[in-house]
Parts: sequence; C-alpha cells; structure tokens
Amino acid sequence: MKHKPSRQQGFAAMAAIFLVVVLAALGGFMLTFSNAQHASSAQDVQGARAYWAAMAGLEWGLSSVVSGSVTCPLPPSIFTKNLGIGAFSVAIGCTSRPYTEASSTHTIYQLTSVAALTGTTAGSLAYIERSVSTVIEK
Repeated sequence: MKHKPSRQQGFAAMAAIFLVVVLAALGGFMLTFSNAQHASSAQDVQGARAYWAAMAGLEWGLSSVVSGSVTCPLPPSIFTKNLGIGAFSVAIGCTSRPYTEASSTHTIYQLTSVAALTGTTAGSLAYIERSVSTVIEK
C-alpha cells in the first residue's frame, strides 16, 4: 500500500502567520488607544489648572474691587498682572453699573476672568481655556 501525500502540509505555518498578523494588529490598536488616553488625561489636568488659574484671577479682581484699590473698568496693565500661575495667562475684566434704590446709590460689578494656556492658539489641539465670572453689589 502506497501512502498518498497529504494536501494539508503547511497549514500550521499559515495559521501561525495569520495569528501573528492578528496579534500585531491588536498590539498596534492598543498602543494607539493608550496614546489617546494619555493625551486626554493630560488635557484634563491642564483644564483643571486653567480653571483654578481663572478662579485665582477672579478672586484677585474681587478683592481689588471690594477693597477699592482698583476701579471698573480695569486698566489694561491689570490684564497682564502676574498671578504666579505658571504657564497660564489670565485676563480679568470688570464692568460696573450704578443704580439708586430708596435714595441710596449702589453699584453692581460684573467680573470675568479668563485663563488660557500660554503659547497655544485657539483651534489647536493643545489649546486650553477656562472662564469664570461673578456679580457683586457694593
């Protein structure tokens, strides 16, 4: 009896190559996903920093207006005030409206603080900006 050659010779090699290609594709996907997660996490951290920078600017503006050391509208030099926040520039705006009630005059102040990551432009992926505002009566 003669032994016929099998047509399935080399099938294990083809299966191994297919498995290696699938695993390499899966590894590439995982690497891309991991990079996206790291970038997203970094933007979240920068967003929190921008928020607190804007809050610091707002607190500075509030204390300056309440103490009477500055008046609204704020002069342009205050917009470049170094608040010790690092890589964020903070712009503080203030408007005031007087009103009279029961023969006494009051003033309503609206303050806005905008913090942006320095060195970036709006529309770029690295751009981070946060804005906070408040209204007080004095």
